[in-house]
Parts: sequence; structure tokens; C-alpha cells
Amino acid sequence: MTKCIGCGAILQNTNPASEGYVKDLSNDLCERCFKIRHYNSYSMIAKDNKVYLDILDKISKTNDLLILVTDLFSLDSLEELNLKNPIILVLTKTDLIPRNTDEDKLLSKLKYNLNIVSKIAVSSKNNHNLDELYNLINTHKKSKNVYVIGYTSSGKSTLINKLIYNYGNNPYEITTSVLPSTTLDLIEVPVNDELTLIDTPGLLDEGSIILSATKEMFKVIVPKKEIKPTVIQVKTDQTIIVDNIFRIDVKKGGTLIFYLSNNLKIERFYKDIDKMKDLKKYSFTNTSDEDIIIKGLGFIKTKNISSLDIYINENIKITKRQSLM
Repeated sequence: MTKCIGCGAILQNTNPASEGYVKDLSNDLCERCFKIRHYNSYSMIAKDNKVYLDILDKISKTNDLLILVTDLFSLDSLEELNLKNPIILVLTKTDLIPRNTDEDKLLSKLKYNLNIVSKIAVSSKNNHNLDELYNLINTHKKSKNVYVIGYTSSGKSTLINKLIYNYGNNPYEITTSVLPSTTLDLIEVPVNDELTLIDTPGLLDEGSIILSATKEMFKVIVPKKEIKPTVIQVKTDQTIIVDNIFRIDVKKGGTLIFYLSNNLKIERFYKDIDKMKDLKKYSFTNTSDEDIIIKGLGFIKTKNISSLDIYINENIKITKRQSLM
């Protein structure tokens, strides 16, 4: 059986609607990966999260080093992982984080019930800290095999491609896309004689807006450049609507700081309106120096807010944590 070098799917020429389809089995890219790379044409492959959890279970039975890739918007989901392997926690896409962020302070706040041997913040786009990451990998790896794991759209495959380009001796390239579930199975990538990176399918972050967003919506909700936080002082009771995705009703007396894609439109209303009140309601009281997380979209830092209600699609989950910023 031959795998697609882009996504890891087993190549087949019998069912055009299934993963791994090629017209000619001598091709090394499936048609889906070819279209993503050359035409930016994406087709979603639906898989149950159990498939990915089974893969993680097999990985956890090895003693190999894991690179756990996450970004600022999926940090709260790491608590769900059950892994015993040594882990390098990689906070990626730091080019999107506000420039005045203290990376060391941010990393010090990331504490999980995992065997984390090191933490590092990187940017694949800007080559930020990649030399240090490569040295950490070589310091902590147990064999030449190192697995790269993370939630879908966390930047795993982009990071692997950059490591191959910087430190490898082959022209291999994994298919990447801003859309979820690009990698479909394990892909072994020999970087050099001493290191093989193994890309894994991105875990589906249940409750994330990523899983239900359309391609057009992705262009708006996924930031492409540094996030400029939007600060709103709340002096009177008001309603805030973010691009018709969610609504906030907030009482006076505090501050909200929005860490979201700057493509999103934020509107304020100083009178009662009915818009979006038929959606699922989340209520929070007495929140200060806390982050309210809209999964896959971003988060809102609160300061001295006595009462806050959020209305949003029932498929999108909202959680809360102590502020990271």
C-alpha cells in the first residue's frame, strides 16, 4: 500500500469520493492534496475523533518524544489529552500574538498534567526560535522517531515543513491548509539520518467554531497577521455583537479586551435589541483578570465585569480560565 506524501491517505483509484483517490497509482499525491496545493481547492473529509484518539493511544505506548503543537486559541483543550510520553510543548503562530507579549511569562502560565520536558514559543512563518526548537528535539528525543501532534489547524504540518526545509536533506513537503483535517493518517518524514518526524492527523477540537465554519468564514475568523486587541470600556449597560457570530450583554463597570482576528466586525449598542437572543446563552458573574474563550475563534479578557451574558450557536463551546495576557 502506498500513501499520499501530502496527507498520508492510502492511495486508491476506485472511489473518487473517498480519501486517497488518484487516477494513476504511480502518482505520489492524491487528487485532494493536488487541488489544495495548486488550486487552493479544499474538500472536507469527515472523520470521527475516535480515529485520531486511537492513533494517540498507539503513540502513547511508545516512549518516543512528542512535539505537542498548540496556538493561543486551543490551549484550554490540552487538558483533555492523556499521554505519558515526554513532550515538548510548542506554542506556535507567535507572529499573530500582540508584539508586546512576554513569551517567557506566557509559557510559565501553561501548566498541564503532562510529562512536559520543555516549552517554547515559535513562529514557522518568521523562523522565530526554530533553531532552539531543533536543539531541544535532539536533546530530548528517545529514538530517531519524533511524533508531532496537536489539534486541527494548530500549525503542525507548516512547522514540519519548515523544519524539513531548514534542517533536512530531502525536498519532502506535507500538504498544508488553513482548513481542518488536511492530514488524514501518519506521515513519516525523514528530516536527516538522525531524525524522522511523524505527522499525525489533527485532533478535532469538539465545540470549536473551526469544525462548522465555511471556507469563506475561515477568511474572516482566522487571523493572518498580528492581532491588535480591541479594548472596550463599559460605562453603561450595553450589547456588543461580533460579526453576527456571537452577542454579549454586559453590565457597566469594567473593561473587555478582545483577542480576535482583526477582520471581525465589532458593533456596540446602547439600547436593548433582540438580535441573536434565540441562540444558546452562557452567563458569567464577577469576572476579573479572566479569559472567556470562544473555542477556535479567540478570547475576551475581562476586568471588573459584574455580569456578562454571551449568546452563540449551540455547537460552539465557551470556557473560562485565568487570564494569560
